[in-house]
Amino acid sequence: MVSRSPDPYVELTRADWSRLSHSTPLPLTEHDVARLRGLCDPITLTEVDEIYRPISRLLYLYIKASGALYHAAAEFLDEDIPRTPYVIGIAGSVAVGKSTVARVLREMISRWPQTPRVDLVTTDGFLFPNAVLEKRCIMERKGFPESYDQQRLLRFVRQIKASEPEVSAPVYSHLTYDVVPGAAQVIRHPDVLIIEGINVLQPSKRSLSNGLSDTVSDFFDFSIYVDAKTSDIKRWYINRFLALRATAFSDPDSYFHRFAKLSDADATAVAENLWDTINEPNLEQNILSTKGRADLILTKGADHNVRMVKLRKI
Repeated sequence: MVSRSPDPYVELTRADWSRLSHSTPLPLTEHDVARLRGLCDPITLTEVDEIYRPISRLLYLYIKASGALYHAAAEFLDEDIPRTPYVIGIAGSVAVGKSTVARVLREMISRWPQTPRVDLVTTDGFLFPNAVLEKRCIMERKGFPESYDQQRLLRFVRQIKASEPEVSAPVYSHLTYDVVPGAAQVIRHPDVLIIEGINVLQPSKRSLSNGLSDTVSDFFDFSIYVDAKTSDIKRWYINRFLALRATAFSDPDSYFHRFAKLSDADATAVAENLWDTINEPNLEQNILSTKGRADLILTKGADHNVRMVKLRKI
C-alpha cells in the first residue's frame, strides 16, 4: 500500500465551491466588475458570483468569529483594549491576477451590511527605490525578496496590528517604475486591511542576533494564494506586455516608453526574456514555495477562471 501524506486542506471543485453561498447577496454589478478588472484579466460577473461571493461569505464568518475572540480577550483582561484590523494577505506570481482578486474582495467586503472600512495596500511601495537597487547591483532582481525594504514593511504591519491610529505606507508608480519620493498612503485604523504582493507569504529568515525573526505573514489573520500553471502565467504576462504598448507604455513619462513602438515579434521577445530571466526564476525560487502557507488557494485554469479551491482545515 502506498502511504499518502495527510493533506491540511479541504479541496473543492468550482461547482462545489459555488454552491456554498447562494443565500448571500451579490453586491456587485457588471459595471463594478468592469471597473475592477485588470488588464488582460477577463474576470466576469459569473466568476465573481461563483468564486468570490463564497470567499466573501467565508471571510464574513471568520471576521465575525475574530470579533468574538476579541470580546473574550477584553473580558478576560478586564480592559477596554482596541480591536486590531483584520489583515488579509494575497500572494501569487506576477500576472496571475492577484491584484484583481484584491480589488474585488475589497469592494465586496466594503459592501457588507455593516459597511466596514476596508483598505488595500500593495507591497510594491516597499520596494527599494531604483537608485538603491542600482547601487546594490540588484536592479535585475526587482521583485525578489532582497529588493524589498523588509524592515519597513514589517514595521508597517506591526504598527497596524498595534492599533496605531495612523500608519503610512510608501507609494509606487507603475508609470515611472519606481517608488514615488515623499508620497504616502495613510491608513487610519480600518476594520479590514488587504495586503497584496508577490512575496507576502515568505517565511521567517534566520537572524544572526536572535535566531528566527518574525515576518509579515505572522500578522495575517487570513491569507490567499492565487495559483496557475507556470506556462499559463507566462502567456498572460506576455499578452499583458503586448497590451501595455498601447496604454501605459505610450506615455512619454513611462519607464517602458521605449517599448511602445516595438513590433509584436520584438515585444514578444522582450517579454519572454523578462519572464525567463526575472519573473520565472523568482516564481520558482521564492513565490511558489509559499503556496502551502496560505489559508486559501485559488487555482486558475488557462482561461483565467478559478477551477479548484483549497481551504486550510481548522
